[in-house]
Amino acid sequence: MAEDWPISEVARMSGVTARTLRHYDEIGLLPPARIGSNGHRYYEEHQLLLLQQILVLRALGVGLPEIGRVLADQVDTVEALRSHRLRLVSERDRLDALAATVSRTIAELEQSRRDGTTMTAINRPENLFEGIQPSRYEENLRDFPGLAEETRRRTAAMTPAEVEAGQRERTALMIRLAEHMAGGTPADAEPVQAEIDAQYRALNDLHVVSADEYRAVGRSCVENEEWRAAYEAIAPGLAAYQRDAIEVYAVRLA
Repeated sequence: MAEDWPISEVARMSGVTARTLRHYDEIGLLPPARIGSNGHRYYEEHQLLLLQQILVLRALGVGLPEIGRVLADQVDTVEALRSHRLRLVSERDRLDALAATVSRTIAELEQSRRDGTTMTAINRPENLFEGIQPSRYEENLRDFPGLAEETRRRTAAMTPAEVEAGQRERTALMIRLAEHMAGGTPADAEPVQAEIDAQYRALNDLHVVSADEYRAVGRSCVENEEWRAAYEAIAPGLAAYQRDAIEVYAVRLA
């Protein structure tokens, strides 16, 4: 008989809660190998390999419905893992490039302040955006269907220069918020709230966003792996700072 492990042991090994594992079973994503006479779920090696793939895809920002389709379509586990590894390596390289870009920007901002010059005098503007892919922003709006659809529609009608300008503004907002945070400005302070207001108005230009929806966008800064990585690459704690600032704004908006 193949070796198996109870749900509690799988939860311990993987770091996934037993509640999440039960949810994966309920939606048909990861049924256990068997259910014992005591009602407990048991998992064999095959299920552990599937769980590894699920967690890898989740780390890449793939939603559960899409993961289900990926697992249903795959034939060979080794080939599937090779494909996932390529995506992980690609994502690592993207984050490395993003981190290098932000590190260079921080160094040049500090240098410009010491010298009393503007940053653009010592840094070609296009260097600010190496490793940042505008399409990733649109992909990560998938939890907000109205915004995602309108963003895709408008982006399709934009010139490359216009798309880049939008990405520049989003990146500039992140850097300005990081400066406020580094300076000890509270998330509910007027300068921070002015930045959040500008962001909210920009979103509303795309699609009407309620206070609750904007609050959900703020939570995604922390809960969405790719968004959080982008914020944290600029400054540790920035994702939570943005979330908290949006929460304050949304309460006032309601």
